[in-house]
Amino acid sequence: MTTTTDRPTVALPEPDTTGKLRVRTKKPRLFSVGLPLALYLLFTLVPFYWMIVFAFRPAGSNSMLPWPLTFEHFDTVWNTLGFSFFFKNSLIVAALSLVLTTFVALATGYALARFKFRAKIPLVMALLCSQFVPGAMLLIPLFQVFREMNLVNNLTGLIVADTVFQLPLAAMLMAGFIAQIPVELEEAAMVDGCSRLRAFRIIMLPLLRPGLIAVGSFAFIGSWNNFLFGLMFISSQDKFTLPVGLSYTIGSYNVDFGVLAAGGLIAAVPVVAVFAVIQKYLVQGLSAGAVKG
Repeated sequence: MTTTTDRPTVALPEPDTTGKLRVRTKKPRLFSVGLPLALYLLFTLVPFYWMIVFAFRPAGSNSMLPWPLTFEHFDTVWNTLGFSFFFKNSLIVAALSLVLTTFVALATGYALARFKFRAKIPLVMALLCSQFVPGAMLLIPLFQVFREMNLVNNLTGLIVADTVFQLPLAAMLMAGFIAQIPVELEEAAMVDGCSRLRAFRIIMLPLLRPGLIAVGSFAFIGSWNNFLFGLMFISSQDKFTLPVGLSYTIGSYNVDFGVLAAGGLIAAVPVVAVFAVIQKYLVQGLSAGAVKG
């Protein structure tokens, strides 16, 4: 005697008139996704649009569009107000701070990720707690130290200050990047005869490229935009950085918005260009450092 069991039936998609199967796709929700993104872009891009309008339209014009185009504001800030010197000073400070911050953060992050020592937890806590101290609270002691070391009104003192204040975050980020790389790769290289330094150079550095770019980009942008240290430690106009130079375009009783907008565009273009080039590596590095291994 045979018994039959009921089998569940599966509803297959019906073919359309062309004989192809209909595949239902989930359409993006306009109000839950598109509208918030549109509002965010509007909130973000409108100030940039007005900066471009003020920078390129003639003085005294009330046009909503930068037409006719004029470069008189750029000529004023670059040649008359000395922004060519400010740009060079900012580039020197940001580039050297990037190199120093990345190098020291790489060594510190490697020590935190690969070695165990008694002061490891206190060191990590000190690095984290240092982020709660605003730079303005340390201006007076820093000024006294720099005065004794002849670093006041010197770009070297500005580079040292920027590097020191960016090191804690950079070291913690770099420790997270290094922790993602299996230690077995280094051990295998050392078994094959490599020293620890050579194994680090051959194995670790190529794998740490996204992390190095991420840390270096944050160090660069932090030094490039630092206004407080440049204002307090530099007194000679030929040593001003771009943020300090921009502040001097604002008068006591009036503001030349065209000159101010042109200077802002000059200061923003290098940062935008750098992030446009390293965007892929920056996202990859941040996603790698955000996960604990």
